[in-house]
Amino acid sequence: MSTSEYVVDRGIVRDGTTIHDVNPAMMIEKITRERIQESRYWKEECFGLDAATLCDRAVDLKYIGGQYGGNLSVCPFLCLVFKLIQLQPEPEIIKEYLHQPDFKYLTAIAAFYIRLFFKSVEVYQLLEPLLNDYRKLRLRTNNGVQLYHMDEFVDDLLTKQRVCDTTLPRLPQRVTLEDTEQLEPRESILNSELEDSDED
Repeated sequence: MSTSEYVVDRGIVRDGTTIHDVNPAMMIEKITRERIQESRYWKEECFGLDAATLCDRAVDLKYIGGQYGGNLSVCPFLCLVFKLIQLQPEPEIIKEYLHQPDFKYLTAIAAFYIRLFFKSVEVYQLLEPLLNDYRKLRLRTNNGVQLYHMDEFVDDLLTKQRVCDTTLPRLPQRVTLEDTEQLEPRESILNSELEDSDED
């Protein structure tokens, strides 16, 4: 094995590049990684996946989430996120996952991955359009499965420190990036609609 490969428990991340100054797979806490790799879904459904076949698994997802239940079972969603971390596909592939219109859970996986690994400016640029995406999702929690929406999920990614039992990297506030002219001020669709109605 070359020195450019990371050995992470029983998984290998085949890219010597650190992200946020850490081995990418370490973005998922050690105990969670262990539970992922001990789970039946990981052993039966994630072995041998590549960036293309992972899409097939994502299409079959029924909900998103982290860990749940008394024994803290791991959601398939988080297993696929971890597999994607191991694969580290090119950013263009992640963006294709994000922008394809047909498979909402594949979009959610891409959004989560982008929040973990892309630069702050790109996180806002890529995820903010999804704040206008109201597709229904299901969220698995300790209390069962509840209704969720894509815009809620993305808002959580942009505003919370932990999502799906995963600690997210620090994200500067949007206004800070605007003040340093790294981002243009965000205009909501609602404001545009109000302006259009005023013109009428």
